[in-house]
This record gives sequence, C-alpha cells and structure tokens, in this order.
Amino acid sequence: MANFTMSGFLLMGFSAKPEVEILLASLFLVIYFVTLTGNILIITTTSMDNSLQSPMFFFLKHLSLLDLCYISVTVPRYIYNSFMQNGYISLWECIVQCFVFILCGFAELSMLTVMSYDRYIAICFPLRYEIIMDVSKCVHSVFGVWISGVISGVMHTTATFSIHFCGSHIIHQYFCDIPQLLKLSCSNEYIREVGVTVFLSLVAFLCIAFIGVSYTKIFSTVLRMPSAEGRAKAFSTCLPHLAVVILFSTTSVFEFLKPPSASPSALDILLTIMYTIVPPTFNPMIYSLRNQAMKAALRKVFQRRQA
Repeated sequence: MANFTMSGFLLMGFSAKPEVEILLASLFLVIYFVTLTGNILIITTTSMDNSLQSPMFFFLKHLSLLDLCYISVTVPRYIYNSFMQNGYISLWECIVQCFVFILCGFAELSMLTVMSYDRYIAICFPLRYEIIMDVSKCVHSVFGVWISGVISGVMHTTATFSIHFCGSHIIHQYFCDIPQLLKLSCSNEYIREVGVTVFLSLVAFLCIAFIGVSYTKIFSTVLRMPSAEGRAKAFSTCLPHLAVVILFSTTSVFEFLKPPSASPSALDILLTIMYTIVPPTFNPMIYSLRNQAMKAALRKVFQRRQA
C-alpha cells in the first residue's frame, strides 16, 4: 500500500497480500449490497404501507436508517482502499469516521431500548397503548435517540483526538478503530478516553438492563394470556426485536473485549466482522422472516412489482 503523511493514518486492512484484500473486498461488496437492499426495502415498505404505521414500525424504519449509516461509514471506504491498493486516510476523514461510527452504534442501542419500551406498553397495557405511545412521544423518542448518538460520538471523538499521536501512524484495522488509535498515543493521555468509555459503558449497561426488565415483564404477561392465538401474535411482534437486541448486544461485546493485536489473525477478522457487519446485515432478515405483518407487507410490494 502507498505511504502516508503526518496528517493522516495508514489503514492496513486484514492482510498484507493484495490478492487476499481484493477477495475480502469483493465479499464485503456483496454483503454491503445485500445490507443496502434489505434496509432500504424495510424503510420503503414501512413508509408506504398503511398497515405498518404503528409506532413499532416507525421505530423499525429509523433502526434500518441507523443500520445503513452504521455499515456505510466503514465498508465502502475499505472496499475502495482495497481495490485502489491505498490504505491512506486523512486525519479529518478518520475523525468523521470515528464520530459517525460511534454515533450510529450508541444510537442503535438507544433505539432498541425505546423499541423494548414500546413492546412493553403494547403487551402489558394494550388498552392505553395509543394514548401512551402517541405521535408526539414517538417523534420525541427518535429525536432523543439521535441526540444521544451525537453526544456519545462527540465525547468519544473529542477524547480520542485530543491525544498526541506518534510512531508509525499505522492502524491495524480496516477503519479508524478507537482502540487501535489509542495504541498510537505518545503517553498516557488516553486516560480521558478511558473515562469516556467507562461512562458510556455504564449507560449502555443500564440500557441493556432496562431491555431485560422490559422483556421479563412482557413474557410474564404473554404467558398468562388465555388465548393461544393471542400468545402467538404477541410473540411474533416481540421475538424479532428480542433477536435483534441479542445480536447487537453480543456482537458489541466483541468491540470492547477484543484485544488489539499488532498483526490481526483470522480470529481478529471474524470478531471485527461480528460487530461491524453482522448486525446491520441480519436485522432486516430477522424482522422480515419473523414478523408476520412485515412479511405480508413485503409480499404486497413484490406482487405490485410483478403486476
């Protein structure tokens, strides 16, 4: 790969062999198009189908938008770098990439928390659902989700790029990953970033705990329903969201537990893909396959195209 100046970094990607990088970039390109198609389809369907105008699908539309941003901030640049055989990224591009990546990741967790509250109200207080989850509250919730993402992105990015970088400026990753950037710190200036990480990790833990409590109450209510049809309908709307929560939570753990390495191994590649590629790729599939209303709406879309 080409050399770099002091105003930027060199992204090493997954392999020093150009043919391997091109092969992986081609695979990432296919995955990226699949992810784009799935999330755009959900956004389009939930916007156009009148039967999908409930708060649950309003939140799902914004979750898909977050997934699009989440994967688009890293994967296209990696594909371009691999095919161009040039891993250079400028300082400002790196800052923007870190900011948007953290913004989308934290906002997605916030969105999943809001969606769990929506399911809790829908299942446990069905007669008051429309009153509690009115249009105003839905809009304010989504606004709060994006604001929380912006705040976390600003905190992380400011703390990371307030340190002084020295040494080779080589990042052993396919994007500007904060743990890898901290390895380039000249001294222990990264303590501020560690403080931000601990604080946001605590907030993330509280979000996950809230989701866990919500679903404990949801399943307790569902299991007491006398009608088997009612239980099946409740599970069909809750299980996709729960699956997405588990997928995002477990893969996000890799981001914090994966030890930075000087020379990434096959395991490092797998763990990186798990928390950057898997959630936005599989979220549309989970909702499309498990949610009956979504499946019916998607069938209508394809029937219109065939007609």
